[in-house]
Amino acid sequence: MPINYPNMLDLRRGKTGSGIWLHGTPPDQFSRPPLASDGCVVMANPDLERVIKTVAIRSTPVVIASQITWVALSQTRKSSGPFESRLAAWRKAKSSGNLAELNSFYATGLSINGKTMAGLLPELTRELAKNRGRELELKDLSLLHWQDKEETMVVTFGEVAAGQRTGTTKRQYWQHRSGQWTIFYEGVI
Repeated sequence: MPINYPNMLDLRRGKTGSGIWLHGTPPDQFSRPPLASDGCVVMANPDLERVIKTVAIRSTPVVIASQITWVALSQTRKSSGPFESRLAAWRKAKSSGNLAELNSFYATGLSINGKTMAGLLPELTRELAKNRGRELELKDLSLLHWQDKEETMVVTFGEVAAGQRTGTTKRQYWQHRSGQWTIFYEGVI
């Protein structure tokens, strides 16, 4: 199973590489010794089979870290409140079709797939026109928050306009700088 390394945050941080996969072991081995793979994440075959059966491919975040600190659900609600308010304001601006207001949510110097915000405006304008001011819903919302050198939020959701049954699955990368959350990447997955 391929993972999206390097993702947009990794690329922003100058990380390179490709072909990083989650994979199993040869049939005659239960596990592999350390460093037996060229950067991939090797799992015992029964564990990999369980992952394949239980995760949504392309939309399930994969976190590779030396340590993860789990937080109680009640604590996450307190800490994510300001971000969720900002995300709700972004959704409202996009639902209203107000391009100027929507633009204020994107980071200065934004570059997505080589396009600056000026280059992305025609695409965003077409998307707003297609929705014609219909209320947008964010379905199956996933928020992945961490803080290392920077405070980052990775948001994955299905964007569905009122009256529609389906939409597009999007991923946004937000960064908290100078007291404000802004989007530095947005794309369809």
